[in-house]
Amino acid sequence: MPTRRDLLAAVGAAATAGAAGCVQVGSPDVAPSAAGAAGNATEDGTTEQRSGSATETEVYRSTIQSVVGVLNYGRNGPQGSGSGFVAGDGYIVTNQHVVAGATEVKLRFRGNVWRDAEILGTDAYSDLAVLRAEDRPEEATPLSWVDTEPEPPVGTPVMAIGSPYGFSGSASTGIVSGVDRVLSAPNNFTVADSVQTDAALNPGNSGGPIVTYDGDVVAVAARGGGDNIGFGVSAALSKRVVPALAASGEYDHSFMGVRLIEVSPTIAEAYDLDDVGGVLIVEVIEGGPADGTLRGTDGETTVDGVSVPTGGDVVVGVGGRDVEVQADLSNYLALETSPGDEVEFAVLRDGSETTVSFELGERPEPNL
Repeated sequence: MPTRRDLLAAVGAAATAGAAGCVQVGSPDVAPSAAGAAGNATEDGTTEQRSGSATETEVYRSTIQSVVGVLNYGRNGPQGSGSGFVAGDGYIVTNQHVVAGATEVKLRFRGNVWRDAEILGTDAYSDLAVLRAEDRPEEATPLSWVDTEPEPPVGTPVMAIGSPYGFSGSASTGIVSGVDRVLSAPNNFTVADSVQTDAALNPGNSGGPIVTYDGDVVAVAARGGGDNIGFGVSAALSKRVVPALAASGEYDHSFMGVRLIEVSPTIAEAYDLDDVGGVLIVEVIEGGPADGTLRGTDGETTVDGVSVPTGGDVVVGVGGRDVEVQADLSNYLALETSPGDEVEFAVLRDGSETTVSFELGERPEPNL
């Protein structure tokens, strides 16, 4: 059976015809645009399709049946809405914050088809949730996750599909404009390996898919920023968390038990470091996994008028990989480890590099 990617490639390889006038995006009567980003203008004014590349309309048509609106009902009625999409063996992926506090969830499939949904699992630390729809429409087939080895690079064209402000079936386009972003999560933790995009993400887009032009999900839309900055939970992290939520209702995140900050120029000067890189352990939580192994700061000094904490370990490597910024450490823990794993850390301590190791714990329950 041909995959969604095969169908897009086949359609993209064919010539497209121009259409005059105004049409509604996603309308069944819409013809692919001859002026789409996937076409090249020729000298006689016609459009030559790039081989193997799909237009925006073709990407939209190939994925929209699998995208849903998500309505969150509480004890006092509707209390929020968002988006989602079909994945895996037919479950629905969305954001945790879209269904938080729900006593009932309803899904709106393409064609104004409504279904009740059951919440299978939620995870605040990745802001992901998995639902199961009753009697899912047959045409709502699962979307595939993008190949994450390697992940799509910055500049990859993408489309965000969802229900911003309740307008179902809306699409916006852009590119992957950043990777390896670290976003805030409950309890002062972070969501690692987040994807940045300039595709418009507005209230209601949360939980919807951000797809490549092959129709594969590169991220789960999570939040809009402003000035063309939005973020999504990466396919790499989603592929670890979502199956666990579908199977058991929860996901266990690795936990070091430390507070840390990135090494800045002033910290590098205070610690007499040759390079600005690594993360400084500010505090080791008593009784936590790193207690007795890593050292937190115990003093302070002033550099160029800035107070700098001193005495702590500077982590410059984990699992045999360099740590230059916080994202390097966060992404490794999120994508390569699980609670109970013994992990080796390279640290700068008292002016020299040493190696320590300890067993990772499990993040405590979030305060929501």
